[in-house]
Amino acid sequence: MPSRWQRSKDGDAWIMGVLNCTPDSFSDGGVFLDNEGTNVEAAVSHGLKMWKQGAAIIDVGGESTRPGATTVPLHEELARVIPVIRELVAIGCTVSVDTTKAEVMRRAMHAGATMLNDVSALGYDVESLQVAADTGADVCLMHMQGSPETMQLQPEYHDVIQEVSNFFEQRIEACLQAGVHISSIVLDPGIGFGKRLVDNLSLIRSIGYFKGKFNMPILLGVSRKSFLGLLTDCPVEDRELETAVAGAIGIAYGADMLRVHDVALQSRAVRAASALSG
Repeated sequence: MPSRWQRSKDGDAWIMGVLNCTPDSFSDGGVFLDNEGTNVEAAVSHGLKMWKQGAAIIDVGGESTRPGATTVPLHEELARVIPVIRELVAIGCTVSVDTTKAEVMRRAMHAGATMLNDVSALGYDVESLQVAADTGADVCLMHMQGSPETMQLQPEYHDVIQEVSNFFEQRIEACLQAGVHISSIVLDPGIGFGKRLVDNLSLIRSIGYFKGKFNMPILLGVSRKSFLGLLTDCPVEDRELETAVAGAIGIAYGADMLRVHDVALQSRAVRAASALSG
């Protein structure tokens, strides 16, 4: 049974809309927080807006994974994301939860989320694999060297493509051994997560390699990231053009889904890139 997130030959790549309920995310931290915590109404309104603009899934996160970020307490992360997930699901949105904590995953699935998007590839919390298997969730396995707190201090690879490939092999096997169905797995090479500029460029160029080797959907997250700023000297708030170009090239190489902030703008790029690469 193929994954629901595998892009069809003549279909558009999927869009994952980013909804950060955090004070410190690199691009949009604090937008949906107020003095009392998450402004649920504002966050849900933005999630619904992205849904209507063409996002196939809304990715709700309550803990920043930007370079240098530290973990937040479980109770705080739950308070940030669960009410938002519950409301988005109630109005008909498909939702993923961006977390490394098994209890957040468990409660998010109970609230109606259908995907676990984990920057540690279900490796940070020993209970995460079982939560994924027990709930039947789709899972996005992302490669990261180190942790968000340390990943960009001095990343180094002998062969980034082979090392990421080996990592995927190990995490896929761990998922299958735990009882996660193979059709539930999505792979993310982790652009910007413990990577140098040269590594990010090599990984994007190698999407076709990962597709051919694993025959699984590939999620590409390039939206507003620092490597784009290194290429054009543009600040984070002015990188949508670069995001569109990198995403389009990723689609041409075979990416099935893009994780983006500006859904309205990027959906136009996705439609054009999907048609041209068909």
